[in-house]
Amino acid sequence: MKSSNIGGQAVMEGVMMRNGDSYAVAVRTQNQDIVVKTEQCRSVIKYKALTRIPFIRGVFNFVDSLVLGMKTLTYSAGFFLEEEHQMTAEEAADKEKATVSADDRQNDRGKDAVMIGTVCVAVLLAVGLFVGIPYGVSELLRRFVTQNEFVLALFEGLFRLLLFVGYVVLIAQMDDIQRVFMYHGAEHKCINCIENGLELNVENVRKSSKQHKRCGTSFLLFVMLISIIAFLFIRVDNPWLRLAVRLLMIPVIAGISYEIIKLAGRSDHFLVNLISKPGMWLQNLTTREPDDSMIEVGIASVEAVFDWRAFENRPEEGNTERPGGEQ
Repeated sequence: MKSSNIGGQAVMEGVMMRNGDSYAVAVRTQNQDIVVKTEQCRSVIKYKALTRIPFIRGVFNFVDSLVLGMKTLTYSAGFFLEEEHQMTAEEAADKEKATVSADDRQNDRGKDAVMIGTVCVAVLLAVGLFVGIPYGVSELLRRFVTQNEFVLALFEGLFRLLLFVGYVVLIAQMDDIQRVFMYHGAEHKCINCIENGLELNVENVRKSSKQHKRCGTSFLLFVMLISIIAFLFIRVDNPWLRLAVRLLMIPVIAGISYEIIKLAGRSDHFLVNLISKPGMWLQNLTTREPDDSMIEVGIASVEAVFDWRAFENRPEEGNTERPGGEQ
């Protein structure tokens, strides 16, 4: 299977697809139109060389993905937050054409700054939930297990993993999130359809898999699993230093996880497929089977940034895909 070098994510009633420095967001509006927006990606990292250094690039690409993901999610939500006014495809196009002046570009930079701030807050909350709470619980347990650092580290890691899976299961019960997960399935199925050499149409997409080795869900699971292994062997006596080490190791663990996902995206070796299995299983929680109207949105997003017909005729070769089925 050839890697297409594209990735994306689900948004509210839509799909975002990214190919290189371009991305497209396709949204099914309340009027049942499909509105497609295409733009160039603006990286928050000014030095492009940093995004190409192994084990370092993963951190910066992950930050870029978070910012772009928040931006496109906010854009898609704009179609549904004002219930009294249903935006048509023509109105959306006119709105996009209006953003051409210097003042508007300045406003865009201001919006990007706000978006970066929002991402920072979200990251801090995630660190508190998935690093701070498990660490605090393990410290409380320390008074009962004073002589076995291995058991404490293992408990902390397993508790973190359980917390992550529990969080995914909990949000998956929400109706709106279930629809997002259906669009997530449409995104994966579109990419799998292309990468398996099939014509990109509703019928072929429908029969393609909703699981993908480059999914962000798999990336996050690798982060959890690698952190368990790392902290089994990294031991510090001072409790504040232990917490500091866990925080400082986050970029390192993210960089390693990125390289694993990157390898998984371009290799079908049985060992790579084996270590990808847990992430694929977890995707059963974060993807749902889409209906045909959702598949149509996914196809529209792909075709806005990717020439799948040319890809079908291209010989398989090395590539530099981003993790994603997600960006």
